[in-house]
Amino acid sequence: MLDTVPLQTRILDHADHYARWSGLAIGIVAAHHLVTMADGDVALPLVFAITAFGLCAVGGVLLGDALTLPPQETVRTASLAPRRIRDQVPPRMAPLLLLQAGFLVALLVIGAVTASSVVDRPDRPGSVIDVTCGGIRTSLGPWPGLYYSGPMFAALAVATPVCVWALRRIADGTGDEQQRRDRAWAITGAWGLLVSSQLLLVVLMLLVALTDMACAGPLGAATVVAICPLGLLGMFCFGWSLATVVAPRAVGDEAAAEGAFDDE
Repeated sequence: MLDTVPLQTRILDHADHYARWSGLAIGIVAAHHLVTMADGDVALPLVFAITAFGLCAVGGVLLGDALTLPPQETVRTASLAPRRIRDQVPPRMAPLLLLQAGFLVALLVIGAVTASSVVDRPDRPGSVIDVTCGGIRTSLGPWPGLYYSGPMFAALAVATPVCVWALRRIADGTGDEQQRRDRAWAITGAWGLLVSSQLLLVVLMLLVALTDMACAGPLGAATVVAICPLGLLGMFCFGWSLATVVAPRAVGDEAAAEGAFDDE
């Protein structure tokens, strides 16, 4: 039997997939371009690269969600129960991603409060931390002060409310439960990519600064021990978020099957 479905309709049926994957691809290209740009500071291009990758991933998922075709149903049904965002997002990973975001914001705030400027580079305010080493005042960096954390704060301030709005729109919109959950999981994964990649970068900056010289003292050593689990958390959340953006339905189907097994 010949396929009577128009080519345009078949393309639109998978437009969300193409948009998500294109967002990741554009993010990788943009990150590679930014990280290789000529700059005397190695950390700042890396900050821009990570931020650009996360924002491109979020943008691709949001574009894909906007291109998702409404369900072609002859009879539409509605439930009297109110739809809540928390019923659409991953029940186990959403709290973990929020916890990760809380740690990220806390580290950025602490970095901004404790940071200082490079003595011979007044154009880099809040990029190092001053410590006393052998009675001599010295600077350790790169430190996640406002010089580096500014783009991160800006990305979070833009992406977070937009993703929340998109989740609210999905919860109130049309589509069956599986479709709404797939879309919500994809958006959650994209936001998780942004947060986890930034957390990994902040942890890396702290480790480099505190282990560069033996001047951080006991407080610096304790800080290194404390942030290592955050690095493991960031790597786990990054892997989950990337897999969810690439194939949110597969993850949703596994969760649905697990939930059905638990109900038996």
